Amino acid sequence: MAILKTTGAEVGVCYGMMADNLPPRPEVIALFQQKNIQRMRLYAPDEAALQALGGTNIKLLLDVPNPDLERVAASEGNADQWIQDNVKKYSNVNFQYIAVGNEVKPSDSFAQFLFPAMQNIRKAIVGAGLGDQIKVSTATFFAALGVSYPPSDGNFHPEYQQLLGPVINFLRDNQAPLLVNTYP
Repeated sequence: MAILKTTGAEVGVCYGMMADNLPPRPEVIALFQQKNIQRMRLYAPDEAALQALGGTNIKLLLDVPNPDLERVAASEGNADQWIQDNVKKYSNVNFQYIAVGNEVKPSDSFAQFLFPAMQNIRKAIVGAGLGDQIKVSTATFFAALGVSYPPSDGNFHPEYQQLLGPVINFLRDNQAPLLVNTYP
């Protein structure tokens, strides 16, 4: 089991776009700035939102959506293209994290692609000269935890250990956090 260094939690607001009658992206970004919300998560690349984020100080966590995991895992070239299209193209956006996959479960058909996709995205980030600026991680959820209290006894459910073991080592080696979705 890998030993992870704990750090202070960072909190932001997820910008979900699965609804009707949403305000235009620039209005949402302006609201973030007006309310001094300094961290945002996009669950998938969105050109209008990324353009609106340009030049702001909002720190962005951008997801590689689960349906993209197989393609990104298939080759470093695919990962390079993903980074070019969704990160490098928006050089004035303050990218902080790329979350490869969201709440991937061991039973998901794409689970086998999580770790290789993370590796390829990390290589693409480094190759683009952004390795010191952007951390690569993934987002899991509390259901993956077998024991969470006290934190020193924390571990994953047995079915998650095979999936997340290599991920935890990757995060440790790259000094990146494990992202956890929490629900009230």
